[in-house]
Amino acid sequence: MYFGYGAPTRPPLGTAANTRAIAAKAEEVGLSYVSIADHIFPPFHETDAYPYTADGSTPWDDSGNVLECLTLASYIAGATRTLRLVTGVMVVPLRNPLVTAKVLASIDVLSEGRLVVGCGAGWEREEFEVLGAPPFARRGAAVDEYLAVFRELWTSDTPAYDGEFVRVSGFPFQPKPVQKPHPPLWIGGESPAAIRRAARLGNGWYPIINNRDYPLDTPERYAAAVGGLRAACDHAGSNFDRLELGLVVFNYNVGAARRGHAFTGSYGDIVDDLKRYRDAGLNHAMIRLARRASLEQTLASQEAFADKVMVRMD
Repeated sequence: MYFGYGAPTRPPLGTAANTRAIAAKAEEVGLSYVSIADHIFPPFHETDAYPYTADGSTPWDDSGNVLECLTLASYIAGATRTLRLVTGVMVVPLRNPLVTAKVLASIDVLSEGRLVVGCGAGWEREEFEVLGAPPFARRGAAVDEYLAVFRELWTSDTPAYDGEFVRVSGFPFQPKPVQKPHPPLWIGGESPAAIRRAARLGNGWYPIINNRDYPLDTPERYAAAVGGLRAACDHAGSNFDRLELGLVVFNYNVGAARRGHAFTGSYGDIVDDLKRYRDAGLNHAMIRLARRASLEQTLASQEAFADKVMVRMD
């Protein structure tokens, strides 16, 4: 099993110096990935319910102070040598797809092939509207089309596409990504629609553990969802075995009362949870190791996870 951490994108940890220190510690202790969340223009006051809390509230303030995902991925690429860079997840319809394809290819070139493109449809209607993205109600169709455009630009010598949202032909696209045929596309989301998209279009599935409506907070729930993904692959005529299976673990909390939820309790409990999820198919776990209080606590959290969890996963 491979492990990663979530890069801080907001204050107080989301600074250049902290980003470098946390990434360096991640490589030192043997983490494989950094996952980078995506918001561009969040509103002052959220009117849409956040899917990953019980009451729909967001766990951040309304300042809008958030680092942009692809810029941060490029910065971390330059500060590291081994970490794979996961957009976790990039809200695909928020950006012009031609520019996005170029930026992603550039990151893959500059990182020497370390990019993983985590892709999602998004949940925040107002952010779509202010950025002039495709209609929120059509975001799923836009994701499907933009991913097709990415593949066309990344793999064709004479790229052309004629769709609902994108029309392009007669232009070269260079540089191509280092990874062939292209960087892996990990499809985020926990809903049946997201699982169907992963089955049809993805190289991996990359959900979050604590979706309020589609929770994956026990190994049994994760196993059931993986079973649904396998069935969706069968229906789509695609190969389930090609898929990497991931999970974003927001609720990692050593010492907290378990109350039926995985990734809480003692380090031994967490090791047992990871082994049971691994038995269900999980092979890429992104753990919320950042501690908001301080850089020192975050670095200590990374060390403790490596020393008390990772070494016991053989």
